[in-house]
Amino acid sequence: MRMLINVPESVVSDALRGVAAAHPDLTVDVENRVVVRRDAPVADKVGLVSGGGSGHEPLHGGFVGLGMLDAACPGEVFTSPVPDQMARAAAAVDSGNGVLFVVKNYTGDVLNFDMAAELAEDEGIRIAKVLVNDDVAVTDSLYTAGRRGTGATLFVEKLAGAVAQEGAPLERVEAVARQVNESSRSFGVALSACTTPAKGGPTFDLPPGELELGIGIHGEPGRERRPMMTSAEIADFAVHAVLDDLNPTAPVLALVNGMGATPLLELYGFAAEVHRVLRERRVPVARTLVGNYVTSLDMAGCSVTLCQADEDLLRLWDAPVRTPALRWGI
Repeated sequence: MRMLINVPESVVSDALRGVAAAHPDLTVDVENRVVVRRDAPVADKVGLVSGGGSGHEPLHGGFVGLGMLDAACPGEVFTSPVPDQMARAAAAVDSGNGVLFVVKNYTGDVLNFDMAAELAEDEGIRIAKVLVNDDVAVTDSLYTAGRRGTGATLFVEKLAGAVAQEGAPLERVEAVARQVNESSRSFGVALSACTTPAKGGPTFDLPPGELELGIGIHGEPGRERRPMMTSAEIADFAVHAVLDDLNPTAPVLALVNGMGATPLLELYGFAAEVHRVLRERRVPVARTLVGNYVTSLDMAGCSVTLCQADEDLLRLWDAPVRTPALRWGI
């Protein structure tokens, strides 16, 4: 195993100590595993909290800051955080206007965020929850009942975070988050398996010269396995799968996402093919984001997420954001 770690047992804590050192505008509780924007709670503002297993960085801790999340709860690698973490995060960011939980549709996350909501509500904190379930590849998987939550999580956190930053009430922030999720679809492709620190080897078997279409961010099986395809062929398959389900009637936000080990040289080439397919399908693209944002440790591969966006959502996308992983308009 060749990994830049000390021991597998301390990977998450070590990473959080690094986040604290690199980003003094965040408050990082390494022991309790909660990342909070330093100025929280922000007066008269709805708090946004998300979280999930570590290994998907920069999701979620890299999206904590002005215009996005107020707090994030990292679990162990590919393992849900526990309810106490989430309840602690909610208490840290609640200004009296309530807190929105953004939850990816994985069984552990759903159950633990439900328990955390009960704990927070017992303390007098108003909680709303939005489930992200954008993956069109499969209906059920090893980790989910229903569709998995993947790349649309970034869109939900950015757009709901922007409207919360404007001072909107909890009901409005929740409504925007639901609109974004309902308007988004994703499809992912793996060119290699990922390696968890605890296992020290590939999490699934993917023979040389083959790829997995419709993979999940934990290495869950996809729709099918095929011989290696070109970037253009992958874009054709992935974008058509998304569009056939989404059927957009307005311009889209496009996220061309790397799974952790795919260099930007390849991702930008893939982005060109994604745009080609969208032009062929006569789908206008309003904004494009390219990079490693919702990852799976060292997996080589990519995902495409499209979000149908009206003028209000485009305005919220362009609104200022200042986080470790996203920053513009500041």
